[in-house]
Amino acid sequence: MENVEKLNEIKEKAEEYYKSIGDIYCPYLKRNVSFNAKGLDHIKFKEWEKARLASDQYLRLKFIKVTPEVIGNTNTLQEYKETRCFERQKINSRWEQRMVDVKYYGFVAIIKKTRVKIIVKEIVGGNPYFWSVIPFWKSRKNPIVGQIKKIFHEGDLETQ
Repeated sequence: MENVEKLNEIKEKAEEYYKSIGDIYCPYLKRNVSFNAKGLDHIKFKEWEKARLASDQYLRLKFIKVTPEVIGNTNTLQEYKETRCFERQKINSRWEQRMVDVKYYGFVAIIKKTRVKIIVKEIVGGNPYFWSVIPFWKSRKNPIVGQIKKIFHEGDLETQ
């Protein structure tokens, strides 16, 4: 029960803070990045109506507070991806899936000894908006399969 209470507490604080952010000017994009409901929903849900694991939500919500600083100070792009994908859009008073061109910008920073990656999403023809925060990670190679896996956290989330 204690973990549920901690998650609810951090969720409440993070949501309140997130709603107060508004827009942040990004020097790299030379435009404002919006902090809208889509980004907050993505942190809590992996996809439409499918919640992330509580530990994943907790970790991402905990690092919301560093996102404006990273976006507002970044002059370099570490990752970039262009793709076409289905996006939920409200058209004629109902939700529909539409195929759209999407750009993802990834900014990596170390803030207070913590490495984070901030993802900004832009649907072509629209304004960029905050999409996700991915906390520090370590890479581990599985000796049997040979795959490299990202480890986002180990041990107690409260002390990291």
